[in-house]
Amino acid sequence: MTESNTSTEQAGGNPKRQRALLGLGIAFLLLAIASIGWWLLVARHRATTDNAYVAGNVIQITPQAAGTVVSVKVDDTDLVEEGQLLVELDDADARIALQTAEAALAEAVRGVRGLYAGAGQSSAVVDQRIADIERARQEAARAEAELRRARDDYARKEALYRNKFISADGLQNARTALQSAEATRAAAQAGISEATSGLAQAREQKVGAEGLVDNTSLESHPRVAAASARVKEAFLALRRTRIVAPERGHVARRKVQLGERVAPGNPLMAIVPADQMWVDANFKETDLANVRIGQPVSLTADFWGSGVDYHGRILGLASGTGGAFAVLPPQNASGNWIKIVQRVPVRIALDPGELAEHPLRIGLSMRVEVDTRDRSGALLAGKARKEAGHSTEVFLEPAREADLRIARVIAANRAAGKQ
Repeated sequence: MTESNTSTEQAGGNPKRQRALLGLGIAFLLLAIASIGWWLLVARHRATTDNAYVAGNVIQITPQAAGTVVSVKVDDTDLVEEGQLLVELDDADARIALQTAEAALAEAVRGVRGLYAGAGQSSAVVDQRIADIERARQEAARAEAELRRARDDYARKEALYRNKFISADGLQNARTALQSAEATRAAAQAGISEATSGLAQAREQKVGAEGLVDNTSLESHPRVAAASARVKEAFLALRRTRIVAPERGHVARRKVQLGERVAPGNPLMAIVPADQMWVDANFKETDLANVRIGQPVSLTADFWGSGVDYHGRILGLASGTGGAFAVLPPQNASGNWIKIVQRVPVRIALDPGELAEHPLRIGLSMRVEVDTRDRSGALLAGKARKEAGHSTEVFLEPAREADLRIARVIAANRAAGKQ
């Protein structure tokens, strides 16, 4: 009986074991189905990497003029506003140069005033010479009429003298009057010639005087314009002794020291705008087939941990791999070549509100996950940027102030009247 039961159990198997194996098989099947479903629905539409780092604008502060540092107003980690004074240089020489340039401008304005006055006087002289010619012609006409009367009188008296009606003295008086009339006419003709010559000379002087001011105003005259340019140059040199922040941000890498002699282009410090940051994610080239510009991105930062999520979008893909743009790019033509999967930098814009709520620092590590389901975007930017990404008015303001200062100097030395 015992042998019969044993044979029956061996033939039918252990039911518990069979149920366990069946359950395990079903579990593995469900897991496989779930894995395949997760890959089909989620994983194949994701591109992830933890080779990603925060990047941002690092504004180098460099002097535009040489000088000695007399004051350093900020230090590392300080927040500065746009236009805030950072460093002051010794401005004694620049002030002297500006005073000299302004004096030269005032002298130029007064000199050009004289040119305008000379042009006006030359016009008056021409008008006077024209009037002189008219008077000379009138005098010549009167002299000519007087000469005709003298000739007629002399002819009449000469006939009377031949007929013994007048004495020799009467004829001599007529001859003297005729000679006087001829001399008067000759003098009148000479007056016309002299007045005509004077008019020609006056017109030449007028052309020369007007040529110095023709088609110009006082401000646009070459002498005044050149002097104004020197004032502007000197004023800008003075303002450049005050080094200001071009944008709002935090100070980093301050190198400048009090008393240091600096030259144009020497780095003094850097400013990092906290609201101008993005992420550069280095994806494997094999993961980029479905990545497009504009796709949504989810990010986490090691700095804040997995409890803080960032959201962004892809701005663009680099035009080359990281190795191609390295300082020492790899030489793949060498004999000992090993194929290495390359990485392509992808720039990701961050949500400004999330960035303001949880600020990041340049260089922090990030984990990136791109949703690649929407593939309607472009692989490369298709339109050129038409507007400046970043700009500042800080360096334009001194030029405007210089123009106002020049206008005040010109107004102070301008003569009354229109010029």
